[in-house]
Amino acid sequence: MIAELGEAYSAALTGLLGGLRSRTLDEAVARATATDLAASALVELRAEAERDQEIAEEPAGHAFARLADVLRPLVRHSPVRLELGAPDSTRTVAADVAHTARVLVRILLLKVLEQEGVTRVQVAWQITDDELRATVRDDGPGTLTHGALTTGGIAERLDVLRGRLDIDAVPGWGTTVSATIPLRVSQDPAPDPLTALGERELQVLARLALGHRNRAFAQELHISESTVKFHVAKILTKPGVESRGAAAALFHAVA
Repeated sequence: MIAELGEAYSAALTGLLGGLRSRTLDEAVARATATDLAASALVELRAEAERDQEIAEEPAGHAFARLADVLRPLVRHSPVRLELGAPDSTRTVAADVAHTARVLVRILLLKVLEQEGVTRVQVAWQITDDELRATVRDDGPGTLTHGALTTGGIAERLDVLRGRLDIDAVPGWGTTVSATIPLRVSQDPAPDPLTALGERELQVLARLALGHRNRAFAQELHISESTVKFHVAKILTKPGVESRGAAAALFHAVA
């Protein structure tokens, strides 16, 4: 997509410059030609952006309708009644979230239909600002376990999107399975670069950050200068810094 947009920009700019630099066109014609080229480029850019959004996002209602089209044939020749609850939301969701939710529900429904005594299954999506929750509820024996439902790639698919699977099975009453997928991906905090250092190395780094020299380290910590040099080498290697000054700056930034 980026490569195609880059080529489109290049072509548009080349055409604009060609018209403006032409010695065969007077000023008014050159200006009109440049305007036409720019307008065409903007139309193409907007069309490309719309196509990109169609690939990246899906309206929630449309995504659930696609799921319904997949699920109905699974119970067409079955005594099980399928009840569908579309999300009451007009928002769009990321295409990978919608696709994963559809796949998970299909797998879960097949697992549920393997049970004896199931006569009704409810499938619903609930969407909030933060998550999509896909629920599959049956009136079966209520004996499904987490282990039985996390096969077939369910756990792996949820892990990729940081989702979770919740199971509420009540013997004699049925099972409710909920797959929850976050819509907002939280960013993990950056790891502390100093966690790789040992206690003595941190003591040396603290003094290094104050501008002390190796001899002072040795006297204060009651160790030899050669041991200080060893610790300093480790301090430079483990966080991946190149000098004592960089190590000191890292200490001050993290501390």
